[in-house]
Amino acid sequence: MTAGLDSFKTKATLDVAGKTFTYYDLTSLEAAHPEIARLPYSLKVLLENLLRYEDGVTVTQEDITAMADWAKTRKSAREIAYRPARVLMQDFTGVPAVVDLAAMRDAMEGLGGDATKINPLSPVDLVIDHSVMVDDFGNPESFKKNVELEFERNKERYEFLKWGQEAFSNFRVVPPGTGICHQVNLEYLAQTVWTKDENGETLAYPDTLVGTDSHTTMVNGLAVLGWGVGGIEAESSMLGQPISMLVPEVIGFKLTGKMPEGATATDLVLTVTQMLRAKGVVGKFVEFYGPGLADLPLADRATIANMAPEYGATCGFFPIDKETINYLRFTGRDEDRVKLVEAYARAQGMWRENDTPDPEFTDTLELDMSTVVPSLAGPKRPQDRVLLTEAAGNFQSALKSTLGDGSGTKRSAPVEDANYELSDGDVVIAAITSCTNTSNPSVLIAAGLIAQKAVEKGLTVKPWVKTSLAPGSQVVTDYLEAAGLQDPLDKLGFNLVGYGCTTCIGNSGPLSDPIAAAVEAGDLAVCSVLSGNRNFEGRVNPHVKANYLASPPLVVAYALAGSMFVDINNDSLGEDKDGNPVYLRDIWPSNHEIASTIQAKLTPEMYRSRYANVFHGGKEWQNVSVSGGLTYDWNDGSTYVQNPPYFVGMSKEPGEITDIKGARALAMLGDSITTDHISPAGSIKKDSPGGEYLLERQIRPLDFNSYGARRGNHEVMMRGTFANIRLQNEMTPGVSGGMTKLVTSGEQMPIYDAAMKYAKAGTPLVVIGGKEYGTGSSRDWAAKGTRLLGVKAVIVESFERIHRSNLVGMGVLPLQFPEGTDRKSLGLTGEETFDITGISEGITPRMPVPMTITYKDGTTKTVELLCRIDTANEVEYYNHGGILHYVLRTLTKAA
Repeated sequence: MTAGLDSFKTKATLDVAGKTFTYYDLTSLEAAHPEIARLPYSLKVLLENLLRYEDGVTVTQEDITAMADWAKTRKSAREIAYRPARVLMQDFTGVPAVVDLAAMRDAMEGLGGDATKINPLSPVDLVIDHSVMVDDFGNPESFKKNVELEFERNKERYEFLKWGQEAFSNFRVVPPGTGICHQVNLEYLAQTVWTKDENGETLAYPDTLVGTDSHTTMVNGLAVLGWGVGGIEAESSMLGQPISMLVPEVIGFKLTGKMPEGATATDLVLTVTQMLRAKGVVGKFVEFYGPGLADLPLADRATIANMAPEYGATCGFFPIDKETINYLRFTGRDEDRVKLVEAYARAQGMWRENDTPDPEFTDTLELDMSTVVPSLAGPKRPQDRVLLTEAAGNFQSALKSTLGDGSGTKRSAPVEDANYELSDGDVVIAAITSCTNTSNPSVLIAAGLIAQKAVEKGLTVKPWVKTSLAPGSQVVTDYLEAAGLQDPLDKLGFNLVGYGCTTCIGNSGPLSDPIAAAVEAGDLAVCSVLSGNRNFEGRVNPHVKANYLASPPLVVAYALAGSMFVDINNDSLGEDKDGNPVYLRDIWPSNHEIASTIQAKLTPEMYRSRYANVFHGGKEWQNVSVSGGLTYDWNDGSTYVQNPPYFVGMSKEPGEITDIKGARALAMLGDSITTDHISPAGSIKKDSPGGEYLLERQIRPLDFNSYGARRGNHEVMMRGTFANIRLQNEMTPGVSGGMTKLVTSGEQMPIYDAAMKYAKAGTPLVVIGGKEYGTGSSRDWAAKGTRLLGVKAVIVESFERIHRSNLVGMGVLPLQFPEGTDRKSLGLTGEETFDITGISEGITPRMPVPMTITYKDGTTKTVELLCRIDTANEVEYYNHGGILHYVLRTLTKAA
């Protein structure tokens, strides 16, 4: 509920389309705080939020004044309480969130409280988009077969989600096969200006959200402020807890010029990502401005905003302007809502015109879009942009330095029952996938036009390439078919495989047995080319060592070329029907050709018809059964959904915080350890602890599904923590995968097994790492698994924003080495013991924390670490053992 103290008397009314709306008028503050007029648009959204929720406790007059005066210094160390309007979930992160809510209902009853208190107070939409896998591909039946397998594998999960839909109010589920959550959000759920009826009036305010997927930022392109959080933080938000955050610095990114012929939105976003990563924007807002916005379609804005996690920012915000209005209208939003968005934005000073003075920013950088050239990113990080002209050389260098045997020599292996060999550099996966690009008609139409021209010339995809098309929305199918482009895509093997994330999150499905066998026999460094946003090691497919992000048309081109050694800028992609070489330039469509196809074939009616029954689902979803009532009827035999142990033995009051004494290192890791390294989403190896657990329960390897799909079962997930096949633990040099050394015996074993032995001995654990620890997806299991393995503290050089927050939310202490100090300068080998003291005396935000290291030879050294519990609210969460425990105890007392 809105607090409504309104000390600054900003409450006003706005009449639009015959209806009166109440709103909190920012411009009424400008007389006393003229700097408000030059606030970044994203901070105006935060300021409005503070005005609306002013209660004198969580939001004070001083908070509002500090935000209003931000432009004076363009930075602030002030902590604020922020309450987003709604929550968005996808099913990989949504299932464990609903599991937690169900467990909290059980725990609430155990504490003598009212279980109905565990109920979303804010609207929650969960979109099932992460479960479809590319098992079948390259034929007209692929979509049907993959859907059948999806429902067969995920029966228990879907029954559980359907129970949640009925058991919790304010909770909606978008069924499988509808689209990717971010595209459904962009095309349908988001309103740009949100409304609700309260106390006899209709309140209008900016549409804001948090999402349990890091790419929630995509909707920033529609001027909706949102970013990714872990499931535990989303749960507290939906249960009425404010998000505690420091007022951010805002980096202005000025766009000028126009995109040149032959360059795509993907090329633009890869350029932006590289620039912002180099700038350093972790924990900051990025806001786009400048004359270039006038010619930047909303789909291109959404593509740029989507990749905010890749450039490290909290968000990548675009203000409301004519293009926002055009998009809302074109995608079938209610006309009265569209009128409200424009009227509200103009009244609030949130409307951008081409001649509007630029906001004040903490710092700025600039890109002339006419300089953007075709690019890829790889072979393992999204910020590592590679010019298309240099891609073949880039792979050759990577083969010599990290991917091959060190010689740089191209190796080959025979393929059983085939008339070709497989070689290093061969593209074995070409996937048009992921929210990044499948929100964007320009690159999808371009892919279809390339396919059409390639088919006309008689080109074919190389036989070792696994091709797939997984659009983010059913609307994509409508306009590809209307333009006559799905048929040529089908002819090249880019048949529809499903509406979901697929390859980008590791759901690429298996390679064919002969291809996989050849890769293993030759230890080959084969490649994927995907139109996604993530290409981290081990993420796409366990057999694929190099992964390149590219635009959908380039995905098609590389499927034709078949190898990263082919310089597709200059080399032939194949021969036409007359034996003449065909080059990329021969089949690349012009910008005019792409734009005219979109204008002729994409219509508002496509959006209206596809979203008319968005929550209904197909017959498979309608046939999913539901059991349970207020609390969930847990099935002890389920390998997908289990009651987690977080609340076992929980008391009504928190226990005492104690110092960490005699801790051992569970793992010692390098830089850029991602949440994929910590908690993989992909396949489960049968000889891993997770695989052994499933085998013991008579689950066939064929039915293992993925770690992502099994996030509702803590037994699988804690066994999968640090189990990524590419993880390099410095305690076990030369050994890849989730292995460590049990220091007490010197034995090498899986990290899970070692953690259980340490737990039995009562030994606390720490994890030690380098820079940018926890980059990547907003994966709460990376923190949950860490906690369940008995890790008390994570000690690194720097954290990525979401993972640090998640660690605190699970009661794990995030600690940071002082500048100039790291595991190497301290001479750490993993053989040491660690005493972390001072925390038992009481934690304050960002306090110094002494850690005494006792080396193997008995010598000691004390280093002062920085406690990365950053806010007073986070101190409360940690003291309670985690955010869920804090919320439970608060709600119990409120009852």
